[in-house]
Amino acid sequence: MEEPCDKQNCFKEGTMKVIFISMVLAAIISFANVVNAQDYPTKPVRVIIPFSAGSATDTIARGVSKKLSEMWGQPVIGDNLPGKGGTVAASSVAQAPPDGYTLFVNGAYVINPSFYSNLPYDPSKDFTDIVPLARQPLALVVSPSSGIRSVSALIALVKSKPGQLKFGSPGTGSAAHLTALKFILATGINIEHVPYKGGPETVAATNSEKVTFSFLPVAMAKKSANKGKLLVLGVTSVQRSSAMPEVPTIAEEGLAGFEYNLWWGLWGPADIPTSIVNQIEKDVAKSLVTPELRKLFSKIGAEPMSMSSSEFKKFVSNEMDSVKRIAKEAGIKPE
Repeated sequence: MEEPCDKQNCFKEGTMKVIFISMVLAAIISFANVVNAQDYPTKPVRVIIPFSAGSATDTIARGVSKKLSEMWGQPVIGDNLPGKGGTVAASSVAQAPPDGYTLFVNGAYVINPSFYSNLPYDPSKDFTDIVPLARQPLALVVSPSSGIRSVSALIALVKSKPGQLKFGSPGTGSAAHLTALKFILATGINIEHVPYKGGPETVAATNSEKVTFSFLPVAMAKKSANKGKLLVLGVTSVQRSSAMPEVPTIAEEGLAGFEYNLWWGLWGPADIPTSIVNQIEKDVAKSLVTPELRKLFSKIGAEPMSMSSSEFKKFVSNEMDSVKRIAKEAGIKPE
């Protein structure tokens, strides 16, 4: 008959059993993650696109999806769910199973918390930051008939009529609106915001001088400038845009350090297994250097971004904090 152990030995035996069980469970989880990564994907992957077909977000999402489908041997299907600056799409993704089969391409994700109250998701807890995709500068544009020919002339004009002039954007909380707010804070000008339904409406309002200036994605600005509808004064990137190398940066025009880029990333629901995140990150990185995607991005004035998922997580957090600071300084209250 086995003798009962004393308290000290019982404690040691119990502790050893707990440690052993923990090690076994960790090994099982690790093995399961490896198996998941090796098997993934075994069925179609859905990529949620928060804006309409034909938008820059749609172009980038579908371009990346096509390359991933070729690599994985599974359909990677783009699904447009526009509405409320991307919140409809984000809410759908937040509620999806965290298995890597529902992904989300967006550029406005970090902006929404500063402009929309009562979001149907928690931006800091309900998503997995996977990998960035691309960035694109914006362009400061005016009407060719306005007589304004430089950034400094624009600033001088607005300062001479404080509170009397207006600027346009493709919607409250858009990247263009945020860029304009940053420009306003940097220059100290006083001007009223007029939000429009989208880019085409903003182009028309700027061309007709209903608004004095606007910021637009560089590809849209270039297209409108080529048609004689807009004049581009400067771009918001650190270096000149390859799409319009003849146009100076706003920093070159006298606003030292001024920079803002519209960018896109790939997210999924919270708690996607690390092994699957790593695989998606690796395969997206491979796709971004292909000639097909580089050519596609170049057409819209964008360039690929390169970061690990951990670097991307920090980048997203920093961007969200930066947007909050700009919105607060500009007196923006979430609605």
